[in-house]
Amino acid sequence: MANKEKIILTGDRPTGKLHVGHYVGSLKQRVELQNSGEYEKIYIMIADAQALTDNADHPEKIRNNIMEVALDYLSVGLDPEKSTLFIQSHVSELTELSFFYMNLVTVSRLQRNPTVKAEIQMRNFETSIPVGFFTYPVSQAADITAFLATTVPVGEDQMPMLEQTREIVHKFNSIYGETLVEPQILLPNNKACLRLPGIDGKAKMSKSLGNCIYLSESEEDVRKKIMSMFTDPGHIRVQDPGKLEGNTVFTYLDAFCKDDHFAEYLPEYANLDELKAHYTKGGLGDVKVKKFLNKVMQEELSPIRARRSEYEKNIGEVYEILREGSRKAKQAAAETVNKVKHAMRIDYFEDAVFLEEQKAKFL
Repeated sequence: MANKEKIILTGDRPTGKLHVGHYVGSLKQRVELQNSGEYEKIYIMIADAQALTDNADHPEKIRNNIMEVALDYLSVGLDPEKSTLFIQSHVSELTELSFFYMNLVTVSRLQRNPTVKAEIQMRNFETSIPVGFFTYPVSQAADITAFLATTVPVGEDQMPMLEQTREIVHKFNSIYGETLVEPQILLPNNKACLRLPGIDGKAKMSKSLGNCIYLSESEEDVRKKIMSMFTDPGHIRVQDPGKLEGNTVFTYLDAFCKDDHFAEYLPEYANLDELKAHYTKGGLGDVKVKKFLNKVMQEELSPIRARRSEYEKNIGEVYEILREGSRKAKQAAAETVNKVKHAMRIDYFEDAVFLEEQKAKFL
């Protein structure tokens, strides 16, 4: 189905505060896309219903993080005048679409989805997989198609999920006629940091591991975490040559550092390549590099911290932003559901032909 409008749908599960990994992996790009003027509509979803598929026993965890995620969204620069921020569970049309789409997907196809397989293994579900979690790719297809999204900004690990959405769209359109839009994936533009490691060097940031730098943390807490960051364990003395591979400090510099930062904070180097060369040669201590990284990250996080502080003073305003965004999202999704029902010929009470058909059949 051709769609003249360029529309984005993306979002996050509210299972905890958002951290700098979310920022470089998706949030920063969302703000850039929002301000680019290239997209007519942008929908940012707090995916609480999806989060409940593996947190059903602890709904308070989701409830407690709704406002945290909303504050993180607003603090990084997502603007409710330009982007619709909404809560997934308050758009019941998404569930309705999921129910219709389930008839277009086989169990074996869901089992083959690499992202689903990886997530099931990570959560140790094995044979006790919640049905809601197992059918998440179908739910995601509903989320995307409900808004006729043309573009979905996600990481490479989500590509199999988006491909399954495209399959569902293709099958629906082939059976019922051109109704839904096949979305395109938009990968992060900063490929050097598609997934930032934790400050301890572990591959994934995790609240349970305590290795995250959160967007909402104080300047001092951020500094402490950076100064404790994992580097090269073999780089014991300043004069020793250091390794860049697996060195978390340099991974973060790849993600956050610009040439301008050197002129401002470390003028003896022209750029990051020169700093890396000195470190690998020997003669550059970890503390000096960490102090530089701290200045770079504080510059990035300071305006985010300031915006959050202002919004925290008026939580009622944030509440209304979510309420109005959810209302707008529900209205848009309802229009799609009507189109879907019409295509499936189950819009009995809106279709005058149905009554005439029944009259002719029985009279």
